Amino acid sequence: MNRREAIRNVAILLGSAISASTLSALEGCNPKGPDNYALQAPETKKILAEIVETIIPETDTPGAKAAKVDEFIALMLNDCYKPEDQQLVLDGLKKIDDAAEKQYKKPFADLTAEQKTTVLTDIDKERVAYNKRENKKEKDPTHYFQILKELTLTGYFTSEAGATKALRYVPVPGKYEGCIPYAKGEKAWAM
Repeated sequence: MNRREAIRNVAILLGSAISASTLSALEGCNPKGPDNYALQAPETKKILAEIVETIIPETDTPGAKAAKVDEFIALMLNDCYKPEDQQLVLDGLKKIDDAAEKQYKKPFADLTAEQKTTVLTDIDKERVAYNKRENKKEKDPTHYFQILKELTLTGYFTSEAGATKALRYVPVPGKYEGCIPYAKGEKAWAM
């Protein structure tokens, strides 16, 4: 079993918590990958860093920016996603910036934390409506914010900071215990 098959099997075990576009990206990983220089542009990196930090902010644990999730997303998009999906996300980043400009007359990166949360909450509502629409077809592209959220969560919880600080982590696990009591507020276990 290779890495991609293992990730697919984990996603299936988790109830297909990863969208089809993310699974197809993982299947299509190419070590050479296409070089999309727009993904490495300073303005792209800046807005990605602010988006991931808004999704997973720093609290008593490191945030997504500290875990360098923005770099993970740029790498994954460049190396594993099809050019049309890359463009979908790049266009989505522009839409996020445009929404910030429209609502607050500032670029997304210059907003306060509360304003960023408001902009992304509105976009997430748009994503939910897009996914629930009645005329949805199988070949329709995934909403760009769905890709960003999934890559943010994947990047964060597979990073050292996410796996060891935000989750409970045992580097060398002991025996399997199928039923361990869980108290509300405890951290989940890293896999």
